[in-house]
Amino acid sequence: MLKLLTRVDLMVRMLILAIILATVLPATGSAREAAQFVSNIGIFVLFFLNGVRLSRGDVANGIGNWRLLVPLVLWCFGAMALAGWCLWGLSAAVLPSLVALGFLYLGVLPSTVQSATAYTSLAGGNVASSVVSAALLNILGVFVSAAVFAWFSGGTTVHLGPEGLIKIFTILLLPFALGQILQSRLKGLLASHPQLIGWMDRIAIAIAVYVAFSGAVEQDLWRRLNMEAWSWLIILIAFTLLFAFVGAWMLSRAIRLSKGDSISFTFAGAHKSIAMGAPLALVMFSADDAGLILVPLLIYHLLQLVVSAPLANYWATRQN
Repeated sequence: MLKLLTRVDLMVRMLILAIILATVLPATGSAREAAQFVSNIGIFVLFFLNGVRLSRGDVANGIGNWRLLVPLVLWCFGAMALAGWCLWGLSAAVLPSLVALGFLYLGVLPSTVQSATAYTSLAGGNVASSVVSAALLNILGVFVSAAVFAWFSGGTTVHLGPEGLIKIFTILLLPFALGQILQSRLKGLLASHPQLIGWMDRIAIAIAVYVAFSGAVEQDLWRRLNMEAWSWLIILIAFTLLFAFVGAWMLSRAIRLSKGDSISFTFAGAHKSIAMGAPLALVMFSADDAGLILVPLLIYHLLQLVVSAPLANYWATRQN
């Protein structure tokens, strides 16, 4: 059993642990406020580190690959957002309203950086394009994910008034900008402690998931989602995965990208980032709402890794 667990991605294990802890010992009342404060600090640090690590030179060079980046941005924040909007409407009859809304939230999120790049490398794709495209999608996600969500949802649940915009700026944009400004001074220090930085990233994400899922548990998630609802949820997420991977691959071939860039495009276009999704949810929504809205993303994140491994191996063997 322990050997099996060690083969599971560490971030996945930490997410499962956060969900179990929130189920058994959810943060409520004053404990919720304290946990939210700690989570806000963790989110600030997470985006600061992202600002330090993402080289300004890499961003400038990556922007030049417009044949990949422009279609990828339109796919990620356009086609996937539209798919999420459709699934929100379809699932509203069989799922709790906020869980159904989670499909729209899933659709507007940017790609992962770590896993999309890792699977691109395993598949023999263009790793440089993967790193830059996924990173740029995350930068854009800070600016556009909330706005696209608000537009598609018609203001449901989230209202990006002055307070919401200030919160997004303070917790997400400000630390990222500070990281870019201090990059030359701190990048060497971060490079010399990769394991410590990796743990800080994972802990910040796990805390955000714990706080959000505590809200979902307080809203009686496990009773509100019966076996029929869980079955529908898994079916709809499987359909989302199919649309994301097949659609991204077909679009990449339609615009005649090279095989390496097509692989990079597919993983960047199909993956959705829990590293962005969990912190952003706590900024955009109340903790009670965020926990329910995050349910589709949490399941999608786990299953995208399950799908990506054999797909990467298949592409790798086809090239040998």
